[in-house]
Parts: sequence; structure tokens; C-alpha cells
Amino acid sequence: MATEGLALTPAVRSQPGSRGRHTAAGTAPSVYNRTMRIRTICLRAIGVTALLGLGLAVHAAALTKLTIIVKTQAGRPVDRAAVMVRWKADPKHPRVSFNKSVQRQFDTRTDQEGQVEVPAIPQGSILVQVHADGYQTFGQIFEVYDVEKTIEVTVNPPQQQYSSH
Repeated sequence: MATEGLALTPAVRSQPGSRGRHTAAGTAPSVYNRTMRIRTICLRAIGVTALLGLGLAVHAAALTKLTIIVKTQAGRPVDRAAVMVRWKADPKHPRVSFNKSVQRQFDTRTDQEGQVEVPAIPQGSILVQVHADGYQTFGQIFEVYDVEKTIEVTVNPPQQQYSSH
């Protein structure tokens, strides 16, 4: 036979998208590159997710959940009172320790029981202002360093108005 002197070489096939380049195993370099890109992207995504989770865990310890109860001097709840809660930076909790995704101010209204629940606000100095129709405006800064805290606010009736005319 005429094939006895010829060395047999493995067949090399052209893969779609290989642009004429081949490897001995028959896998095009573009397939290898695509596989490595996908692995790199997955590893980066896992790393970023882990870092974000670690960052949220660090900041979660410094957040507090507030419940504010607004009542009259007689002890009745004040319905639909406007409540503004604002976090103020202090030396223990400086502004730079929280990223932009942490909400530092909430504007809401009380329910029929006179309650407002603020989901998560940084611990430290927190300004609470209450505006209710027929009552004096209330405003006070509270020092909050607990994970959960209930603040009771008592609103006063308006003072008598005096005129110099």
C-alpha cells in the first residue's frame, strides 16, 4: 500500500468563528477566550457581591429602627400628624461613615394610633419634628444608640395669640 510510509496526523477541524486558527485539540482560540472571559466575569461578580455584603453588614450594625408615637397632653393619639425624622452627624457617627444609599431623612404621617415607624436610620443624633393641625410644632434632637427605639412625643395646644395693636 502507498499509505505505509505516510505518518497519520490527527484531523484538524475549523470551528465556526475561529477565523482559520486551529489548535491541535480542535478547539478554536475564540472559544477558549470566551470561556475565560465568562469565568473572569463570574469571579468578579462573586467578589463584588461579597464586598457589598460585607459593607452592608458593617453598616447594618450602626442603623436603628425608630417608632415614634405622637399623643396629646390628654394621652389621645394624634392622627395624620406630619413627622420629619433627620439624622445629624456627630463625632461618633460622622457623615462619611455612611454611603449615599443609606437614607438619612424621612418625611411621613402618623396612622390612626398616632404611630410612625422609620425603617432604618443611622444611629446618633436624630432630629424629630412633628407638625399637627391645632397643636404647637414639636422639635427635639434625640441621642439614639439602640437597634430599636420608641420615642413618645407629646404635642401641646397652641398658645394664646397677643397683639400690640
